[in-house]
Amino acid sequence: MKYGYTIIYVKDVTATLEFYEKAFGFERGMVYEENAIVDYAELKSGETTIGFASYGLGEMNLQGKYEKVIREGNPVGLELVFVDEDVAGATTHAVKNGAVLIAQPVEKPWGQTVSYVRAIEGTMISICSPMGTK
Repeated sequence: MKYGYTIIYVKDVTATLEFYEKAFGFERGMVYEENAIVDYAELKSGETTIGFASYGLGEMNLQGKYEKVIREGNPVGLELVFVDEDVAGATTHAVKNGAVLIAQPVEKPWGQTVSYVRAIEGTMISICSPMGTK
């Protein structure tokens, strides 16, 4: 078995996709559109795909039995982790493009520099240096 996808159910797939492209530099992958509505889209993010699906698709697939990721309140207890050599620069870029800063970059005891931001749809994102680098 291998890990294949992370799918985040969001209010607006197109706006979320555009945010991740601008804030983190990911490229758009597959986009599924029906009747001029984008219900699902993917980012090219390396070996594992990040997908965004509409609340409507969530209702259909999960019969409404899930907590919606929303921007208000505390983030869901899950984070996406993006690795970058320049954590401070990547964090500043993400915030300039709509992310909300949760925690400034700080060096952790295990040697990584890590910051936390929140995406426009409400997902918590960790931006960190590669493991074992400073």
